[in-house]
Amino acid sequence: MDWLLTIAVIIVLTFVGILFWLWSFYNRIVRSENRIDNAWAQIDVQLKRRADLIPNLMETVKGYMNHERGTLEAVTKARASIMGAKTPQESMDANNMLTGALKTLFAVAESYPDLKASQNFLSLQDELTHTEEKIAYSRQHFNDSVLVFNNTIEMFPGVVFAKRMGKKEKQMLQIPEASREVPKVAF
Repeated sequence: MDWLLTIAVIIVLTFVGILFWLWSFYNRIVRSENRIDNAWAQIDVQLKRRADLIPNLMETVKGYMNHERGTLEAVTKARASIMGAKTPQESMDANNMLTGALKTLFAVAESYPDLKASQNFLSLQDELTHTEEKIAYSRQHFNDSVLVFNNTIEMFPGVVFAKRMGKKEKQMLQIPEASREVPKVAF
């Protein structure tokens, strides 16, 4: 009878151990997904901040650059794309389009000495530079969070249980080759 009780206790403890392990694994996956969501929210905040700076920049340069309508329209169109993006990758693609439009805008601004001397323009340029740095840092944090999540579900035991839980590999944010250089927004 004692040996029967011992076997029952071992079976119950093993079952409880397995349940605890599964609970812990599930929580690890949820924690990883929440980190990805938080990292994306940080990127979204910076993209919104950057997009909010654009109208001020446009007002500042509009008076100086009347003949550069195409450049100004490209910046406005890129800003609208950011505001209308639905997925993280769409937002990053729109952000890359805005970066290119701003590069063109700042390159054209070099032809306008009065604009380059404007304190408001220089201040906005500095804010955009800092925001771009924050976006880059936030993008790195997002990709790091995605890497941790993907490793969790692709390695054992995740590979066994994650698919049954409906978890799929997340995509890292990619930037095109042309956008890999830091935008020069200083004169």
